[in-house]
Amino acid sequence: MNRLFEWVCGALAAVALFCIMTLTFFDVGGRKLASASIPGSLELTELLMVVVIFAALPLVSIRREHVVFDSLDHVLPRVVRKLQSLLVNLICGGLLIALAWLMWRTAGEFAQTGETTAQLKLLKAPFIYGMSVLCGITGAVHLLRVVLRRFEPAIAESSAP
Repeated sequence: MNRLFEWVCGALAAVALFCIMTLTFFDVGGRKLASASIPGSLELTELLMVVVIFAALPLVSIRREHVVFDSLDHVLPRVVRKLQSLLVNLICGGLLIALAWLMWRTAGEFAQTGETTAQLKLLKAPFIYGMSVLCGITGAVHLLRVVLRRFEPAIAESSAP
């Protein structure tokens, strides 16, 4: 199940990133060779960046690949590192779940009002719903680490006294 989830999130981020690359290539090529830009390319790039970032967020949390400040890990007792990691996962999980709820609410409001992008008139709600779901999944990953007691960072485990 974990592998499938990682594959789906990774594929989603990779496809969005490839689309950004292709769109940028043709947009710049069109500007340089034909003096014509692709209409709405900036909006599409922004929306695709949302997909890349929020699809990668659960992967970063599952793999524990967040940026970590571990300069003091070698001097802190193992119990302090465990407590610190527990608190970090609880706070991150709670905040991400709260953020997911706020995004879901905002997406609902945008869906009701029919909020669209300025140039291409694409509905914003589906993107915000997707952000909400992926943010919620990331929060659940952090809370699951607490429940399963897998909250100690890999770096701290390797430097344990």
